[in-house]
Amino acid sequence: MESMKFCPKCGQASFMPSPKSFSCEECGFTLFINAVAAVAAIIQYDDSILATVRAEDPDAGKLDLPGGFVDHGETAEQALRRELEEELNLKEIMPSYFGTYPNIYPYGSVTYHTLDLIFTVKLRTMPDITPADDVASIKWIKKSHLEIQQFAFSSIRAALSEFTKTA
Repeated sequence: MESMKFCPKCGQASFMPSPKSFSCEECGFTLFINAVAAVAAIIQYDDSILATVRAEDPDAGKLDLPGGFVDHGETAEQALRRELEEELNLKEIMPSYFGTYPNIYPYGSVTYHTLDLIFTVKLRTMPDITPADDVASIKWIKKSHLEIQQFAFSSIRAALSEFTKTA
């Protein structure tokens, strides 16, 4: 985004950046750069949480929590349910809101600022999980053996750090 030079409204090379927006000096158009909404779930079964292994960049091969970006017109809860079904074939969950954590998500040549909405999900029975979409595999990790630094994103590490203090 930092390299945008042409105004999307008038096409002139007069698009000037500021910390939160780009403004066109020619036609006055302003493009605000807001945080992108994303969701993730801390899924618990007994004394373990479910970690996913990322199949795609950024940070392919690192641990993560299941989740993804919120689509236009979706609530955070709808996005979480969709992502858990796409990534794990996990259905009929009862998420509880845990907290919100800012993050930086580099993708291609663009760095996105995200606001990650974290939920917890407590499972009563061990589900039949099939990793799919952008999940290479899953791991059940006992809370006492959780190595937070192995997780890909600062937002996920912060959420797990807070979770281990409260759970």
